[in-house]
Amino acid sequence: MTTDIWPERVRLRTRRRILQTVFFLLFILAPPLNILRFDLYANNLILFGHNIELGFTGFQYGFTASSEVILNLIFKAFLPLASAGLLLIYVAWRWGRLYCGWLCPHFTMVESLNKLMLRATGKPTVWEKAPLPLPLRQADGEMLKTSAWHWMPLLLLSIGMAFIWALTFLTYAIPPGVVYFNLAHGQLSLPQFLFITVVTGILALDFIFARHLFCRFGCSVGLIQGLAWMANRKAMTIGFNRKAAKDCHDCNNACDNICPMRLKPRTLKRKMFACTQCGECIEACIQVESPKGRDSLLKWVDGACAIHKTTGRDNGKDCF
Repeated sequence: MTTDIWPERVRLRTRRRILQTVFFLLFILAPPLNILRFDLYANNLILFGHNIELGFTGFQYGFTASSEVILNLIFKAFLPLASAGLLLIYVAWRWGRLYCGWLCPHFTMVESLNKLMLRATGKPTVWEKAPLPLPLRQADGEMLKTSAWHWMPLLLLSIGMAFIWALTFLTYAIPPGVVYFNLAHGQLSLPQFLFITVVTGILALDFIFARHLFCRFGCSVGLIQGLAWMANRKAMTIGFNRKAAKDCHDCNNACDNICPMRLKPRTLKRKMFACTQCGECIEACIQVESPKGRDSLLKWVDGACAIHKTTGRDNGKDCF
């Protein structure tokens, strides 16, 4: 048995939490720090403090040709975005939806709200068929009891973060100083007020009712990553040690219960399309098996060892 696997997984989870937090702060602070935003007032793109003129203002007043605007859009906007998109696709082809599980602000909300929903209702989402066995036995052995009082922080976090997101989205298009000043002095214009109100409402409903469903079925970024991942039979995936499957008998499906996307990690890859490679199922399996002196039945695998998740057949390699 590998003796240092438990501390390593703890460090891995900590690194993921740090990355999620940093990227979430970057998402919120990118406009006020002029890291990335489009200024509708000046009609130009701001990237790392530099104004990138696209020619919209000149075209509007007749001293910039349409062909120049088109070239600006291609070389200053489209090509950089396309390059970032290709990098995202390549990463997904090799390692799966790493962006979702390790950076995406929305998935960070999914994980946080799932935990509160579990404490409020005994279910990670309102759409779960039935509560998990009560009292809820966690992978680490903790007995978790539910309380309706947890609905209060759940609703406050959902609505509060929905408002922050709506405000942030607005600052990506309108100078942040203008938005913050108008909000602080009660001087939001009607379009600004309607945008913040409507987006806050939509996001709050998403966070409370459909957060993981959006990640699975509604997010185009996630869909593109999933398709790229499925195209590579040797891409990194969650491998399952079928030879030791009997060790699952004394476990209460900890890996299934903890999955934020409500997937079953031991199943075939085609049923894991929305897997975000967060590794929580591996962590849960380690927590269950380690006290019993056994290795985890789940771990990341790639190459030839990943093919069994696609075909459903062992390839004869000793991948565990």
